[in-house]
Amino acid sequence: MLNRLQESDIKLLRVFYAVASCNGFTAAEPVLRMQRPNISAAIKKLEERLDLILCHRGRGGFQITKEGEVVYQETKRIFNAFDNFVFNLKNLHDDYSGHVTLVLMSGLPLSVHLGVSRAVKSTMKKFDDIHINIQNRLYNEVEHVALSGECHLVLSTYDMVKPESVVFHPTGTSFSGRLYCAPSHPLAKYKDELPASVNIEDYPAIGISGLSSSNYINDNSRMTIQTFSDSFDVCMAAIMTGEYVGLLPDYMAKEQGVALGLVAIDGGNLFPFEHELFVMNGKNTRLNPVLRHLIKELSHFVTETQKR
Repeated sequence: MLNRLQESDIKLLRVFYAVASCNGFTAAEPVLRMQRPNISAAIKKLEERLDLILCHRGRGGFQITKEGEVVYQETKRIFNAFDNFVFNLKNLHDDYSGHVTLVLMSGLPLSVHLGVSRAVKSTMKKFDDIHINIQNRLYNEVEHVALSGECHLVLSTYDMVKPESVVFHPTGTSFSGRLYCAPSHPLAKYKDELPASVNIEDYPAIGISGLSSSNYINDNSRMTIQTFSDSFDVCMAAIMTGEYVGLLPDYMAKEQGVALGLVAIDGGNLFPFEHELFVMNGKNTRLNPVLRHLIKELSHFVTETQKR
């Protein structure tokens, strides 16, 4: 079992990281510039070093194991930290080149992704030797990754009390939402108006991990949270069982929920919310010209795509 990380282990981890990212040995060949037998030998050696089976390969195709998934996520975190270290070190010499890691909150609308694409393109065009890694994180993880050094910038909504250790750059964009249910739910028949005799607290609701509890209070009513999900996407899946009511941003209901028949209860007047979209970074992140330009471009292009 591995007790100490050696330079040779880092090389093996890079091979595994490429294989897991490409979801297979063959797809990883051009990335690693290695032939399959050599890749296979490296993975086998790494498995021996870790005393773990990282992936299954054979007639059934490539499949990562549970242990392999943990190693993959930890490896990604380590290599992000390496890339960020090199990038920050070059900044001290006014050398603006290397990899920038941008994390997006999962479940953002397609219009935001389009704005991000344009901002990234603009930044890479302005700074010739910059490469931008774009990753996803769950809502309850965004504050941690902004602080941990795993990334340079985070694009996410945020509705909690803002910690002093994180810098928030407003984008000028916010997203509204409200209480939804499935067409099979008993409350679906009250899509226009909820009778005074109906108590919303009598119906089980699903919450979002990390979301402020104030979202679940509306005047004198309070949602009865029976279970939690880790993203709006999963929340919508739970709502569609017909067993729960839950909060969803309106863009999700419009982009995906129309075909599913999602219903905004009481004409959309129940538990309305509005969450502002921010670009975030840890206070220890040095905002060099590259990052400042990317923040500016993210705000510009995301706002522009929302107007369309």
